[in-house]
Amino acid sequence: MNMSSSCSTSAAATSADGGGATTITAVHPDIIQTHILTRLDGPTLASTSCASSDLHSLCTEENLWKTICNSNWPSTAHPCIQQAISSFPSGHRSFYSDSFPNIHHHHRQPPAHRRPKSNDSHSSELISAVDIHYGNELVYSKVAVTETSSGWFMCSPFRVDLLDPKEIVPALVKFDGEDDKCMARVEENMRLSWIVIDPAKKRAVNLSSLTPVDVRRHWLTGEIQASYATVMATGGCGGRAGREFVICKAVVTCGGKEGGDLQVREISMQVEDLEGKIISGEDTLVILQEAMDGNRRKGEAGEEKRMYEVFLELRREWRERRQNRERRLDMVCIATGA
Repeated sequence: MNMSSSCSTSAAATSADGGGATTITAVHPDIIQTHILTRLDGPTLASTSCASSDLHSLCTEENLWKTICNSNWPSTAHPCIQQAISSFPSGHRSFYSDSFPNIHHHHRQPPAHRRPKSNDSHSSELISAVDIHYGNELVYSKVAVTETSSGWFMCSPFRVDLLDPKEIVPALVKFDGEDDKCMARVEENMRLSWIVIDPAKKRAVNLSSLTPVDVRRHWLTGEIQASYATVMATGGCGGRAGREFVICKAVVTCGGKEGGDLQVREISMQVEDLEGKIISGEDTLVILQEAMDGNRRKGEAGEEKRMYEVFLELRREWRERRQNRERRLDMVCIATGA
């Protein structure tokens, strides 16, 4: 290849002049940036930038990270998202750093619950950038803006719905109504990314697991519901029982006629506590702030599903304790009345 011969020639010249020491600077920066760095994914590009000051300068080029973001999340090409990312400290590189890793909370001490103060940078809106892929094919991409300043948002259960009641999206897979083949294909191939952006704080967080943590048929309609979830430790939001852990759960509901194409009929996201209650908008803002400021890391395969199962077990135990308390209280009331 021309690139290989050019690199070899430059390297040889540098080796001869420098007494056998060959460095990356032997390769012309244009060749590195155009023919090498453009082939790297985000984690590899970030690692490469740590190798030397010269590579760091080349790897932090804005267009490289913009291309990576648009490739991973097509919704980020939307003008609304581009405007929000432009205000991030390092542009698309900062956005990728926020959005790519999984949320990983590990608090040595429960964090103190606090409401946003009047002098805090409080956004009047949250932006959702949502992408659904089936295999390597893009199924659905949308940007949704949620206002967060009204009293209605603060007091109401937090929930975001992306599709209109009569809107459907082809899911690129045949619907088998008689067996579980369709469910298995959805679990294996359907991926969801749900990035929430706070333009005022210039931060973002990906609240969805990449793959489903649970796929099942609805007990009444028979539609397939794929759940994508992230468990977050909050230390007890507002000191309320059942708020030590919360789960951000996105559900993609699919249906269709047997033998035809599977259709996406509903895409929603909400935050629930251990009791199963949907958390209000006000509390969700606090939880999102903790998530955006918290630790991130790339999780191991299957970790999100294991955390989801642990959360369900904690929910079951919490409900059992509550039922036992209620039974004891009932017995006290009966005894008092007698």
